[in-house]
Amino acid sequence: MKRVFTLLFLLCITGISAQEFNKEITTENGLQLLVGQINLEGLQSQPYGGWFQNRYESYHPDESMVALFKEKLSAYNIKLFLGTWCGDSKRESPKFIKILEAADFPMEQLEIIALDYRKGHYKTSPTGEEKGLNIIKVPTIIFFKDGKEVNRIVESPLESLEEDMAQIIFQKGYTPNYAY
Repeated sequence: MKRVFTLLFLLCITGISAQEFNKEITTENGLQLLVGQINLEGLQSQPYGGWFQNRYESYHPDESMVALFKEKLSAYNIKLFLGTWCGDSKRESPKFIKILEAADFPMEQLEIIALDYRKGHYKTSPTGEEKGLNIIKVPTIIFFKDGKEVNRIVESPLESLEEDMAQIIFQKGYTPNYAY
């Protein structure tokens, strides 16, 4: 009997903590969106792979800048909030992913959250990952160290993604677009 309760308890915990990735919705006007936690597989699937893969493959990270912060970057956890409907997200997200890969960033420390576009759900996710983080523009890339937010890049970099990341990682007084 004790084993049955233990098994049921473990199943409940697993069910509660299981996260659905790459949830897709279709708006009233037929636009397909990803919402909630997503991964690279979701971004590479259609119709999103059309814009993601093209921009990813054509971007060449600044290797000298990446070399500056490569070693220190792995001390961070990163949350990338984007909209699969958003032009800025489509422009910056593939570049950012490519930079992380060039830096050998442990991708399990990256959380990608796609926000909704629909009226009444604008810039929210089904499971509320954005709550308390003041996400006003997408993409928003938040860098966390030891569980605390260090800084963020909002909508677009001030200089380049690599330069802005270096300023954040080396704590050079970086101020993102759109104060939060």
